[in-house]
Amino acid sequence: MHGVHTHGFPNAFFVQFTQGANLISNVPHNLVDSAATIACVVGHSTSGGYAEVEVTADAEEAWMELLRSGVTILGSGECTPGYYNNEGQPAKEQDSWRGYPQGAVAFFSYIDGWRRSGTFEGLEFRQRAGD
Repeated sequence: MHGVHTHGFPNAFFVQFTQGANLISNVPHNLVDSAATIACVVGHSTSGGYAEVEVTADAEEAWMELLRSGVTILGSGECTPGYYNNEGQPAKEQDSWRGYPQGAVAFFSYIDGWRRSGTFEGLEFRQRAGD
Protein backbone atom coordinates (compact mmCIF):
# COMPACT_ATOMS: atom_id res chain seq x y z
CA MET A 1 0.00 0.00 0.00
CA HIS A 2 1.27 3.45 -0.98
CA GLY A 3 4.46 1.85 -2.26
CA VAL A 4 5.63 1.58 1.36
CA HIS A 5 3.72 -1.18 3.19
CA THR A 6 3.29 -4.88 2.47
CA HIS A 7 0.99 -7.18 4.42
CA GLY A 8 2.84 -9.96 6.22
CA PHE A 9 5.87 -7.82 7.00
CA PRO A 10 5.15 -5.81 10.16
CA ASN A 11 7.54 -2.93 10.84
CA ALA A 12 9.04 -3.26 7.35
CA PHE A 13 8.89 -0.20 5.13
CA PHE A 14 9.87 -0.12 1.49
CA VAL A 15 11.13 2.86 -0.45
CA GLN A 16 10.35 2.32 -4.11
CA PHE A 17 8.81 4.14 -7.03
CA THR A 18 6.08 1.75 -8.01
CA GLN A 19 2.71 1.08 -6.42
CA GLY A 20 2.80 4.57 -5.00
CA ALA A 21 3.28 7.81 -6.86
CA ASN A 22 4.64 7.18 -10.32
CA LEU A 23 7.94 6.68 -12.00
CA ILE A 24 8.39 10.39 -12.41
CA SER A 25 11.72 11.83 -13.41
CA ASN A 26 12.14 13.61 -10.08
CA VAL A 27 13.40 10.57 -8.19
CA PRO A 28 14.49 12.51 -5.07
CA HIS A 29 10.93 13.82 -4.66
CA ASN A 30 9.60 10.25 -4.54
CA LEU A 31 12.25 9.27 -1.99
CA VAL A 32 11.59 12.29 0.24
CA ASP A 33 7.84 11.69 0.11
CA SER A 34 8.23 8.01 1.03
CA ALA A 35 10.54 9.01 3.89
CA ALA A 36 7.94 11.50 5.16
CA THR A 37 5.27 8.79 5.12
CA ILE A 38 7.49 6.31 6.95
CA ALA A 39 8.57 8.91 9.53
CA CYS A 40 4.95 9.84 10.19
CA VAL A 41 3.92 6.20 10.73
CA VAL A 42 6.95 5.46 12.92
CA GLY A 43 6.30 8.64 14.93
CA HIS A 44 2.70 7.59 15.54
CA SER A 45 3.84 4.11 16.55
CA THR A 46 6.41 5.45 18.97
CA SER A 47 4.15 8.05 20.57
CA GLY A 48 1.36 5.50 20.95
CA GLY A 49 3.62 2.86 22.47
CA TYR A 50 2.96 0.41 19.67
CA ALA A 51 5.42 -2.39 18.97
CA GLU A 52 4.14 -3.27 15.49
CA VAL A 53 2.48 -1.65 12.53
CA GLU A 54 1.28 -3.52 9.45
CA VAL A 55 -1.04 -2.86 6.54
CA THR A 56 -4.14 -5.03 6.64
CA ALA A 57 -4.65 -7.55 3.84
CA ASP A 58 -7.94 -5.86 2.91
CA ALA A 59 -6.35 -2.40 2.68
CA GLU A 60 -3.49 -3.75 0.59
CA GLU A 61 -5.88 -5.42 -1.84
CA ALA A 62 -8.09 -2.31 -2.05
CA TRP A 63 -4.98 -0.24 -2.88
CA MET A 64 -3.95 -2.66 -5.62
CA GLU A 65 -7.48 -2.63 -7.09
CA LEU A 66 -7.28 1.16 -7.24
CA LEU A 67 -3.92 0.96 -9.03
CA ARG A 68 -5.23 -1.68 -11.43
CA SER A 69 -7.97 0.76 -12.47
CA GLY A 70 -5.29 2.89 -14.13
CA VAL A 71 -2.60 2.15 -16.66
CA THR A 72 0.77 0.53 -16.23
CA ILE A 73 3.69 2.91 -15.90
CA LEU A 74 6.18 0.76 -17.76
CA GLY A 75 5.89 -2.13 -20.12
CA SER A 76 3.60 -0.88 -22.84
CA GLY A 77 3.57 -3.17 -25.86
CA GLU A 78 3.89 -0.06 -28.00
CA CYS A 79 7.36 0.69 -26.63
CA THR A 80 10.59 -0.51 -28.18
CA PRO A 81 11.11 -4.16 -27.13
CA GLY A 82 13.10 -4.42 -23.93
CA TYR A 83 13.22 -5.71 -20.39
CA TYR A 84 10.14 -3.82 -19.20
CA ASN A 85 7.75 -5.17 -21.83
CA ASN A 86 8.94 -8.77 -22.14
CA GLU A 87 10.99 -7.92 -25.25
CA GLY A 88 7.79 -6.85 -27.02
CA GLN A 89 6.07 -10.21 -26.45
CA PRO A 90 2.61 -10.52 -24.92
CA ALA A 91 2.84 -10.97 -21.18
CA LYS A 92 0.66 -10.67 -18.13
CA GLU A 93 0.68 -7.10 -16.89
CA GLN A 94 2.84 -6.65 -13.82
CA ASP A 95 1.37 -4.96 -10.78
CA SER A 96 4.86 -3.79 -9.87
CA TRP A 97 4.76 -1.27 -12.72
CA ARG A 98 1.60 0.47 -11.59
CA GLY A 99 1.21 3.94 -10.16
CA TYR A 100 -1.57 6.11 -8.83
CA PRO A 101 -4.25 6.32 -11.56
CA GLN A 102 -4.62 10.11 -11.40
CA GLY A 103 -0.87 10.69 -11.61
CA ALA A 104 1.97 11.78 -9.36
CA VAL A 105 0.64 15.20 -8.36
CA ALA A 106 -2.68 13.70 -7.26
CA PHE A 107 -0.86 10.96 -5.34
CA PHE A 108 1.32 13.45 -3.47
CA SER A 109 -1.80 15.40 -2.51
CA TYR A 110 -3.59 12.19 -1.45
CA ILE A 111 -0.71 10.85 0.66
CA ASP A 112 -0.19 14.24 2.34
CA GLY A 113 -3.85 14.20 3.38
CA TRP A 114 -3.51 10.59 4.54
CA ARG A 115 -0.53 11.50 6.74
CA ARG A 116 -2.19 14.66 8.10
CA SER A 117 -5.44 12.86 8.98
CA GLY A 118 -3.67 10.96 11.75
CA THR A 119 -6.00 7.99 11.28
CA PHE A 120 -3.55 5.97 9.16
CA GLU A 121 -6.41 4.21 7.44
CA GLY A 122 -5.42 0.71 6.33
CA LEU A 123 -2.75 0.21 8.97
CA GLU A 124 -3.05 -1.89 12.09
CA PHE A 125 -1.06 -0.82 15.16
CA ARG A 126 -0.38 -3.51 17.79
CA GLN A 127 1.13 -3.41 21.25
CA ARG A 128 3.10 -6.59 20.65
CA ALA A 129 3.24 -9.44 18.14
CA GLY A 130 -0.09 -11.18 17.74
CA ASP A 131 -2.23 -8.51 19.46
